[in-house]
Amino acid sequence: MDAVMKLLKPGDEVISTNDLYGGSYRLFTKIFEDFGLRFRFVDMNNVDDVAAAIGPNTKMMWVETPTNPMMNVVDIAALSAVAKAQNILLAVDNTFASPYLQQPLTMGADIVMHSATKYLAGHSDVVLGSLVVNNDELHERLAFIQNASGAVPGPMDSFLTLRGIKTLHVRMERHCQNGRLIAEYLEQHPKIEKVYWPGFAHHRNHAIAKKQMRDFGGMLSFVPKGADKATAIAIIEKLQLFTLAESLGGVESLAGHPASMTHASIPKTVREESGVVDALIRLSVGIEDAQDLIDDLEHAIG
Repeated sequence: MDAVMKLLKPGDEVISTNDLYGGSYRLFTKIFEDFGLRFRFVDMNNVDDVAAAIGPNTKMMWVETPTNPMMNVVDIAALSAVAKAQNILLAVDNTFASPYLQQPLTMGADIVMHSATKYLAGHSDVVLGSLVVNNDELHERLAFIQNASGAVPGPMDSFLTLRGIKTLHVRMERHCQNGRLIAEYLEQHPKIEKVYWPGFAHHRNHAIAKKQMRDFGGMLSFVPKGADKATAIAIIEKLQLFTLAESLGGVESLAGHPASMTHASIPKTVREESGVVDALIRLSVGIEDAQDLIDDLEHAIG
């Protein structure tokens, strides 16, 4: 992401989603705004709203889909049409979906970013980022920035990620299978108020997800009924198979509290406007036995 932002110059503007991952929001607002870049955060569920936000200095759209942790799905092809009409770069954070479930370049994206730490490597033993493009000139510019700035991966990290990619397809199939079972379990649980997972027919972006994704992934979030921060943390602390951690996409299941972990750097009012309330719990569903994971949740929720 640091390399991508260095494609721009002071005064340039980036339009991004209003429920952006906390680390991305922090990089944009606390680092690159000081260098003269400007960022506008809009609801990307409505393509017309995105188009209306474009100004004379807008040079890039930065998209997450599905978003972290609210699981909103952005129509990549529709945004690509808007971006191309205005000669704007479209960059997509494809970390949650992985290339197995979604290929943004085929839908018109210019840059695809992955936290390769997550699904690509898949075993929680790598810290690595990846940029994918299909334009030679853009590739040369980014490669120069990477080399000049020093963001070059080590050989062991590269080896471990290549190893992980060999099993990406079978892991993603199991992540999706387990994610569906757990989402459906939570959806019918009497103590759960909301479940955010794009595979539900009632999810507001379900039709888009069905169109542009192979399956719906192993990431989901939920809010217990009448819960506050203390209740949510109490549930997480009772979990035994789900490990408390900020990361995601590994073979083991993880649970996190976005408001105090991944999204703590976002102001509370901004965070809650997008749905990241203090009671929200995010799950990265691993590849363990699904019934064992459901039993663990049943014990923790009570």
